[in-house]
Order: sequence, then structure tokens, then C-alpha cells
Amino acid sequence: MKHQICVAALVGIMLGHSLFAGERSSEWIGKPAPELGKGAWINSPPLALRELRGHVVLLEFWTFGCENCLHTLSHVRGWYAKYPHSAFQIIGIHTPEFQYEKDVRAVTRETGRLGITYPVTTDNDYGTWNRYHQQYWPVMYLLDKHGIIRYVHVGEGDYDETQRQIASLLAED
Repeated sequence: MKHQICVAALVGIMLGHSLFAGERSSEWIGKPAPELGKGAWINSPPLALRELRGHVVLLEFWTFGCENCLHTLSHVRGWYAKYPHSAFQIIGIHTPEFQYEKDVRAVTRETGRLGITYPVTTDNDYGTWNRYHQQYWPVMYLLDKHGIIRYVHVGEGDYDETQRQIASLLAED
């Protein structure tokens, strides 16, 4: 029951709402990424997207109670490990689905338990979520070195394509 909304959103995408999800995510392609909201930071001091110009940035909206989000983590951790000294930055945006996921101590504990060492910001007030018009978990946004959104993926899967996009953006000037 605790995964109901997360799973329901993904099932909705797979059962015919994919056009809507695609429209919502593709609205961002080619546009500047909205700045991150205010939240507690785990594994990092606070980061701002404007300060990460020159880096390819992967933003992942997730929450520790979402089974679908947990399935993506091995890939995201792998990308973080693959590019440790490059112009690549991952930021996890932990936006809670349920009240118990708002506890920063719980997010910190779960982040450690899940082996997440990249920066994570909490989005308990849904500030970042709303700036990106989010509706689903997980969602990944890939920003180029100028802060422009170049790729969006809703849900699980397409990890090889995401990897290709990361490599392609890193190769750009």
C-alpha cells in the first residue's frame, strides 16, 4: 500500500497516459533548467545549478518509499562511479510521497543505506517539484554544460540511452 501512488503513476504511464507524460517531460527539452528549491542537503553543501555551468548535470526526482525509484538507483550510482573526475554531477531531488518521507533524518539514513554518495537535496515543500511541473517518480533530467535541459526520462528503463546521452553531452564543448 505504501507504494500505491508511485506505482499507480507508472502504471498510468504504461496504460495510456504515456502521451501526457511525454508531453509534460518534452516541454522542457531545449529550455533552461529551473533552479533548485530550498531544502536540506545530504552528501554535499548546498548546490545551485547556475554554479554548475560547465558540468553535465543529471537531476533525479525520487523518494525512498517508491519501489520504481529504488530500481533506478543501481544505474544512477553506476553513472556517478563511472565519471568521478569529470564535468558530470548528479543531484538527487528527494521529493516525499508520504509524510514519513519528509523526515530529513530518515532521508539521510536511507540515502546511506542505499549507498547513495552523490548530493541529494530534500524537496519537502515541493518547490523544485512544482518548478518542473512534476507528476511522477522517478524522473531524470539531463542538463548540458550551459544548464539547458537536453533529455528527460520518466520512469524506469532506457538506461543505455541515458548513458549515451550523458557521454554525448560530456563530449560537447
